[in-house]
Amino acid sequence: MFRRFVALLAVVAGFGSVLAGCTNVTERANTADTWSTIQKKKKVVVGLDDSFVPMGFRQKSGKLVGYDIDLARAVFKLYGVKVDFQSIDWSMNVTELHNGTIDLIWNGFSVTPQRAKQVAFSDTYLNNDQVLVTLKKNKIKSYKAMTGKVLGAQTGSSGANDIEAYPKLLKDRIKNHEAVTYDSFTNAFIDLNVGRIKGLLIDSTYANYYIKHQAHPGDYRVTVGSLPKEEFAVGMRKGDVTMRKKINAGLKRLAANGTLEKINEKWFGSNVDTPLLSKK
Repeated sequence: MFRRFVALLAVVAGFGSVLAGCTNVTERANTADTWSTIQKKKKVVVGLDDSFVPMGFRQKSGKLVGYDIDLARAVFKLYGVKVDFQSIDWSMNVTELHNGTIDLIWNGFSVTPQRAKQVAFSDTYLNNDQVLVTLKKNKIKSYKAMTGKVLGAQTGSSGANDIEAYPKLLKDRIKNHEAVTYDSFTNAFIDLNVGRIKGLLIDSTYANYYIKHQAHPGDYRVTVGSLPKEEFAVGMRKGDVTMRKKINAGLKRLAANGTLEKINEKWFGSNVDTPLLSKK
């Protein structure tokens, strides 16, 4: 009996240590300002889902390209800091940020009240919508037409969060009242194309780019519903106050010197909503 009691105490103590460790990681993330360290190393690590076109994705050659790749490099070039990009499980992005695996989340990261409790955000650099993508042959022209049908979304995405936050729009209508979730939008589009799902809730930036580069873009329908407009911003640890100031100042400089406009044109043409340029 005594041995069992001692063993139980050891388990409780171990569990307490784990909780203390988690608390210390979060506390450090909320208080430590790492800019001086990043300046000394001349390197910052950005976490991303490397299949999120056109924000950050790998070409067939394996080269990492994208809107956010160009923008992050341009901002940190102003400070003589190199950007290393780290592919992560998108559903674990905040955990990776807090434990120091990455320094920033810069990959079409939408500002939400839930995320704002855990991370600090830069100024908004791009506005975005959640849209429903379907195949025209399925004759789905509204969210209501998804009644009884299978819907897809990416795990941990803003679309997945919106499905839960605004249940009357889609959750209450779709089959099983639950979306099928994917680790990447690439896999979700594969299932949409073969009919395993009938609709995909996705960022308009990804949807428009993906469809434009398909062999038959006319096969798809993009439906904008009444979900609120989203804002893309850089996510960082709350303790990184200096980093936030540097990124915001850098974004403003790129907007003023024409670099931001060139990056917009390269990836989106003229069809882009950039609040930083509207403030010029």
